[in-house]
Amino acid sequence: MPPELAKTPPDVAAPAPATARITDLEIKDAQIIFGSVWQGLEAEFGREKLRFPKEILLLGGAPGAGKGTNTRFIGKARGLTCGPIVISALLDSSEARRLKEAGSMVGDREVIHLLYRRLLQPEFRDGVILDGFPRTKVQVECLKLLVDKMHELRREFYNTPLGIHFRQPTIHIMVLFVDESTSVARQLKRGVDVRAHNAEVRRTGIGHLQEERATDFSKILAERRYRVFKEQTWDALQELKEIFHYHFVNAQGTVAEVEQNILRELEYQSTLELDPRTVDRLRGIPVASEIVVHARQELVRRLDSYELEHTELFNSVAGFIERKMMPIVLRHAISGTALVNTEETTLDDPRALAMLIDIFSERGYHAAVDLHRIEVPEHVDLATGLVRCRMKKVYRIQIRFTGSEIRRG
Repeated sequence: MPPELAKTPPDVAAPAPATARITDLEIKDAQIIFGSVWQGLEAEFGREKLRFPKEILLLGGAPGAGKGTNTRFIGKARGLTCGPIVISALLDSSEARRLKEAGSMVGDREVIHLLYRRLLQPEFRDGVILDGFPRTKVQVECLKLLVDKMHELRREFYNTPLGIHFRQPTIHIMVLFVDESTSVARQLKRGVDVRAHNAEVRRTGIGHLQEERATDFSKILAERRYRVFKEQTWDALQELKEIFHYHFVNAQGTVAEVEQNILRELEYQSTLELDPRTVDRLRGIPVASEIVVHARQELVRRLDSYELEHTELFNSVAGFIERKMMPIVLRHAISGTALVNTEETTLDDPRALAMLIDIFSERGYHAAVDLHRIEVPEHVDLATGLVRCRMKKVYRIQIRFTGSEIRRG
């Protein structure tokens, strides 16, 4: 959803807007950090190999908002087959541990270094979800600088054989929001569930122990964790709200309700994601959502016009469907698919075929018609061997509908 269309669900109290803007010092720090990391990437891989994901979805949310629960669903909704990059896991990687063991602190510079290298892996070419990034304002600025570089590379390679590897980047921000009481309740419930799970693993020896977070067992710590999200991560994400596609998702309800909220927020908008030249090429072809808006009204109008303006033909088509086709359709009520082959001459009129399809549509079926022309020998001239044929028209009509489910014991 474009920034100007983003809105807060009426049943969720929106956090107060950030009052502190990013400082000049933070911008300068980000430029220094980004420049250093980018220079290292160019030296190691070369510019032609700096192929970042076509789509980056930044997933943020309060503790207990359901990021882990909904990540797989979000990936499926966007057609992403790779797993997410979870920043907390990235900072526990072998490379991060080597930095720690060498005495380096894993701060913004190290986060950017580790993340950008991971983004270059081929599995993320089409898109990736980033769980937990950005968390600081310096990371926000580094993200802006990365997107600028992605556009720069796209312009550089646009008319070259490598152009397909540098596509129009699409950046989404998705915030799963819950209020403080819901966040705290979910954190504490997770603590109860994890402790019960681990007790069962220890008792039976079956399964794997799960991490027990201190914040999941203390209301005070859970409340503090929520406040840290509001003060740090929320402010960081708001810095990007006016730049990239922003999705504010009400995550208060059930899993099914949240999934529907996510789907509504991620409705495909081709003009935001396709290359501008591709958009221009396809401009004359309407998207399905546009043509179905008034489809029912148009269907009713056509059927009424058939009755008023082409009464005899309409009566013939309806009678043919009722007498000849419906007995066949009824025999296929279980499968939900019926195939009818007919030489009915009424259908030779193109208007009759349109009427047939519209009648079935109005009744809740899906009809498709193929015309097959078959040459049938009628006469053979024995003197010349010339074969005279007549053309036989066979209409093959497929009717699809929701079939019956038979319960089997």
